[in-house]
Amino acid sequence: MPALSFEPMTPTSFLERSATVFAHRPAVVDGDLLLTYAELWERVQSLAGGLAAAGVRPGDRVAVLAANGHLPLEAVFGIPAAGAVMVPMNIRLSSGELAYILDHAEVSLLLHDDEHAPLARAASAASGARPRTVPSREYEALIAGSPPLLVRVEDELSPLSINYTSGTTGRPKGVVYHHRGAYLQALAMAMHTGLNASSGYLWTLPMFHCHGWCFPWAVTLAGARHVCLRKVESASAWRLIGEHRVTHLCGAPTVLTSLLAHPDAPAEALEPRLLACVGGAPPSPALLGRALRAGVEVIHLYGLTETYGPAVICQPQPEWGGLGAEDLAALTARQGVANVIAQRVRVVDEDGADVPADATTIGEIAVRGNDVMLGYHRDPEATAKAAPDGWFRTGDLAVMHADGYLRLVDRAKDVIISGGENIASVEVENALMSHPAVREAAVVARSDAYWGEVPVAYVSLADGAGAAEDELIEHVRARLAHFKAPKAVFFCELPKTSTGKVQKAVLRERAAR
Repeated sequence: MPALSFEPMTPTSFLERSATVFAHRPAVVDGDLLLTYAELWERVQSLAGGLAAAGVRPGDRVAVLAANGHLPLEAVFGIPAAGAVMVPMNIRLSSGELAYILDHAEVSLLLHDDEHAPLARAASAASGARPRTVPSREYEALIAGSPPLLVRVEDELSPLSINYTSGTTGRPKGVVYHHRGAYLQALAMAMHTGLNASSGYLWTLPMFHCHGWCFPWAVTLAGARHVCLRKVESASAWRLIGEHRVTHLCGAPTVLTSLLAHPDAPAEALEPRLLACVGGAPPSPALLGRALRAGVEVIHLYGLTETYGPAVICQPQPEWGGLGAEDLAALTARQGVANVIAQRVRVVDEDGADVPADATTIGEIAVRGNDVMLGYHRDPEATAKAAPDGWFRTGDLAVMHADGYLRLVDRAKDVIISGGENIASVEVENALMSHPAVREAAVVARSDAYWGEVPVAYVSLADGAGAAEDELIEHVRARLAHFKAPKAVFFCELPKTSTGKVQKAVLRERAAR
């Protein structure tokens, strides 16, 4: 193909452009550190040069272990600028789990912040690869003493990064992203969320999780401000939202729940308005209703590590604007339709055929397109199993509505089979969270000698609220078939992953005990 009409896509090009177009506009706010787009681009190129001087060659793997801040944000551009492949690492994993990733990805160098220095050293020591660890002090020296470097991408389908799944059902799998997919997914996120040069994006979502749903690149292409938040604390979040005129944030429903429960949460719409992009689990209509009353706009997203984050969006329709809060919340709680760069999302039966769009027939979600991974690193069998006919099976169960919007019913592994009847845990959770005293709820299966399995609920109450076990059980029975109501309710703080997802595996273990 002639060079005149083709240039390989890579998300690093977004920063190269913004360094010119938005040179003197604020790019990064990280505590006392303020960087313009020109300064960010200069640091990124120097980081690439420093990596090369440290022995990193094109195709080598460089890992990053750090909380949200300028280091992982610079690395997401600087590592590919050196021609290397980035391996983001979850800061909540143990040293043994991280050592497995270092070995499986064949990492040669590990960048980390000072906070996680002991964990980085322990992981490196426990691995067979024993990559060199580079703490923040050496990282800054690497940038300060290196000439700029930019290795141009020749193949847009070459690996950009390896993102590891949570590994809840065994060893984590390495999901390989390519440059083209990340480039297009960033464009999709910017378009769907309305990012522009006046926007401020608060980093409530971990940057290591699916590359922050590709928002490091999306925010940058728009010339917006990255406002870094190392740890999600509601008071700090609301302070930064006010100080830096934040317009966008992302996270699991639990993140939005904790923000809205805080005393600093607004009672009416902020100026500028705040858009919360929610994914990772279906937000309950009750949570969406609370957000609407607080003047916080919510976009519901759905995706996986294997799809660069959000592959599906609950696309708002103009006609929804005239609906009441309850009807609007019910529509917004659906997962929606494929984003603009993906092929249509499907719900298929066991034979791979589309189920009827009757909002009742349950099937598995299947996706394909530019925002689907290249495959699993060093695991062709798992790759083939996940996409038996060229469509990636997500493992999530859903129904398709007549308007083409899908609604998640449950994870296949979270469906409770009681006396031969299927119970969707999400449905029971939504019923529980419609009670005014309930802040969060998670429902899992517990073994039962007669029924096989029965649902049990774990509930956290809103501050100052009270509710009894039998009260909540009756609340569910008034809304659902009686067999779907939990047989027991336990009051506690729900265990969560680093991205705010409820750890149902932990709750299943508790229920078994």
